[in-house]
Amino acid sequence: MSSKRDYYAVLGVSKSASASEIKSQYRKLALKFHPDRNKSAEASEHFKEISEAYAVLSDSEKRKTYDQYGHAGVDGKYSTDDIFRGASGNFNDVFNDLFGGSGGGFDSIFDTLFGNRRGFNQYRQQKGADLLYETSITLEDVLHGKKIDIDLKKDIECDVCGASGCAPSSNKKSCSSCNGQGQLRKTRKMGFASFVTVEPCNSCKGQGTIIEKPCNACNGKGTKKGSKHLSFDLPPGIDNGDYTIQGEGEYVPDGISGDLIVRVRVQSHQKFKRDGRDIFFDQEISMIDAALGREMVVPTLDGEEKIKIENGSQPNTILKLKGKGVPFHNSSRGDQYVRLVINIPKKLNNHQKNLLKEFEESFN
Repeated sequence: MSSKRDYYAVLGVSKSASASEIKSQYRKLALKFHPDRNKSAEASEHFKEISEAYAVLSDSEKRKTYDQYGHAGVDGKYSTDDIFRGASGNFNDVFNDLFGGSGGGFDSIFDTLFGNRRGFNQYRQQKGADLLYETSITLEDVLHGKKIDIDLKKDIECDVCGASGCAPSSNKKSCSSCNGQGQLRKTRKMGFASFVTVEPCNSCKGQGTIIEKPCNACNGKGTKKGSKHLSFDLPPGIDNGDYTIQGEGEYVPDGISGDLIVRVRVQSHQKFKRDGRDIFFDQEISMIDAALGREMVVPTLDGEEKIKIENGSQPNTILKLKGKGVPFHNSSRGDQYVRLVINIPKKLNNHQKNLLKEFEESFN
């Protein structure tokens, strides 16, 4: 059970309060408990509590979820970042009114609640590019699986600077243009209103820090061109398609590495056709074998298998070899289906024709 107080009780409004009533009440409480105005020890915690309550109740979707499920519904569906960023416009409205665009706004309140952000990209990490590796496999590989070994050319962490981008015995410096924030706020007054815009700092490219002495090995990028040996298994039953190996794409310092996309193509087989986990094979037989029946061997992915052709078998008769297919999506193996293709001779000599006529007359 959550130990948080009811959001409506925190703001001192009823559950039927309108959006404007909730906003008005939060304005009063924010003015009272904002840490820049109230230096008491309890003010900061009160300010966090009322701001979280307002972030949820000022958002119609989050308020609906809270009314239905309480704190468990909100906490289970949204992260703290989701809760506050979803209501950023509502906070900006309130704090522009209260502080005239200076000392307030969403970015200010987020800093107050959760500490200095240390760079514009902290909450939205850059992700490296994905890489593509293409391979073709045989139907036998589908049956047994296949181990893949590759040397992947990619951006890797610089082993000289440890991805910092700084020359040995040097460190990054806080950006003086933005005081390490990674962003710059610009305020414009238009009549009685003030408008605040926030944009990445050009000096540090939104990082909040500047490299004074770049690493010679990577020119300050923190990465260099290299290769990485990868060994992975394609499981039995794999099909045509793209498969992802997370984190094995391009490396990004202080970010999220991209993924490796493994594109698999199953080669056509000279003998067999595949449909899911089943295998199909055409076996030619003579019309004599179809009429009289016989035993014979047919190929499978495991080797040869004996089948029995019943006398009087008709064209396109299907025989099933249970468990001689391939696995599919980690399931058991399918079956192999053998279709009998009756070979009718195109040319007959006179003796053969007479024998067939005698055979035909024997039915009369």
